[in-house]
Amino acid sequence: MTISIGDRLPDTTIKKASPKGAEDIATGDFFAGRRIVLIGVPGAFTPTCSNDHVPGFIENYDALRTRGIDAVAVLSVNDHHVMAAWARFLGAEDRLVFLADGNGSFTRALGLDIDLSKAGLGTRCRRFSMLVDNGIVRELNIEEKPGQAVTSGAARILEQVEFQES
Repeated sequence: MTISIGDRLPDTTIKKASPKGAEDIATGDFFAGRRIVLIGVPGAFTPTCSNDHVPGFIENYDALRTRGIDAVAVLSVNDHHVMAAWARFLGAEDRLVFLADGNGSFTRALGLDIDLSKAGLGTRCRRFSMLVDNGIVRELNIEEKPGQAVTSGAARILEQVEFQES
């Protein structure tokens, strides 16, 4: 079952990629007491993810922070080495938090997994964005069309965060 607005995020352990290596984090602890925008992507270095989806959040990072967002995190079913390299490639190490869900356990617990085996990618994360407040999903935007980042893009979540602030 797919997570919904009003649901608490599942508590599992994933890895946070950093220049110093991987750090195990409990999702319950990571999201506790903070407002976080969580972005889910099918894969690091993939065209839509690298050229459109994540760059929109990098460009709008300061605007999100001024609206009370404590962190912007990117989740993918990739290992922490790939996520750290992708953060460096995008020049986003000092802005976004890159979360590696290597075996997809968090993604499956969210109900946001997708089988992309036909494309040779195996099980991945659906493209989404969500606003999480103290571990509770307040907004959820799941992209329905492959290769696009409109519904789940930075412009959409900016509108929602602004609305939340009003």
